[in-house]
Amino acid sequence: MTEQETLFYSIGNEINDSIKSQMFGKPCFKINTKAFVCFFQDCMVFKVTGETHQEALSSDGSELFDPSGKGRAMKEWVQVPYDYKDKWAEYAKQAYEYVSGQQAR
Repeated sequence: MTEQETLFYSIGNEINDSIKSQMFGKPCFKINTKAFVCFFQDCMVFKVTGETHQEALSSDGSELFDPSGKGRAMKEWVQVPYDYKDKWAEYAKQAYEYVSGQQAR
């Protein structure tokens, strides 16, 4: 397992009620059957909105998540490179809160 994968699993496992699963054949964590983070191309991907979405997307190398690679990005999902690993846990918490309905949408 790579450093990136190890960190992804560590963060996901620390979030209460999160369940390991798969999304598009990639590892993810879900809450109430809905994915809030996944791991893709050594990046952590987060379902976020608002300021968190803007901040994550503004980081160099970050982009909207396009798992098919066919220009069909998923608007709420931001793929954040390992260079920003210090932000991964914070973004994961925000994604969890968004998907679980614990913050205003």
